[in-house]
Amino acid sequence: MATPTKVLMLHGHSQNASIFSKRLGALRKSMGKGIEMVFVDGPIVLLPVDFDGASSTTSLAALGASEANTTSSDPSTTPRAWWKTNPEKTIAHGLEDSIIILRDILQRDRYDGVFGFSQGAAMAALLTALLERPHSYPPFLIDGEAPHPPFKFCVAVSGFKAPGPLSAETFGTSYSTPTLHVIGRNDVIVIEERSKVLLDLSQNKRLEEHDGGHFVPSKANWREFFRKYLADPLGTVPSPEPRTISQPAPDE
Repeated sequence: MATPTKVLMLHGHSQNASIFSKRLGALRKSMGKGIEMVFVDGPIVLLPVDFDGASSTTSLAALGASEANTTSSDPSTTPRAWWKTNPEKTIAHGLEDSIIILRDILQRDRYDGVFGFSQGAAMAALLTALLERPHSYPPFLIDGEAPHPPFKFCVAVSGFKAPGPLSAETFGTSYSTPTLHVIGRNDVIVIEERSKVLLDLSQNKRLEEHDGGHFVPSKANWREFFRKYLADPLGTVPSPEPRTISQPAPDE
């Protein structure tokens, strides 16, 4: 019996492993036995103060985390993050801690690829690049070696480049792992220009767009697409939304 494709799943800002898993319930069920999705928590617990002054566009609902509760003691509803940023979005506080957490997760098991959403997509791409250049950040090493082989693929939905010097050093000018970038044309949280920065760093990239906003598309056509892509990221997988050539309007 073939070994399932194992995918490390990284949630977005204000979500957690439980929320992200539930949000992707239909997608998970469509994977069958051939693909195993492993959801993990970001180490940073967000508190009410972290949302003080947040605009309506960065509300929990807009971030895809309406189930989160900053005052609950239930870990399944605790909002989490992979880092906190400054207002200018130039610093990623806590990013180093997240990298160490993920290093230890990677040391314990083997994953074929990584799938991230929003801040989790930024983290997924950074981790992917770091596995290509593990010696660029010595704390990532274990006994002088990388904790895990390079991923076979990366999926970044509503992704962007993580801020700060550690990210800049890790990516350098580009990274080469096959990466699927999924962008929502109406995403107001991570606008297209931010996603394009990450896209431009990918040597081996595929871009798919959907007409929605800040979420992982999960209609039947997208579920089928993700299932086929995760099973064979280098294969010929048809686009979930084939582009149609617009026809000129008839003469009046």
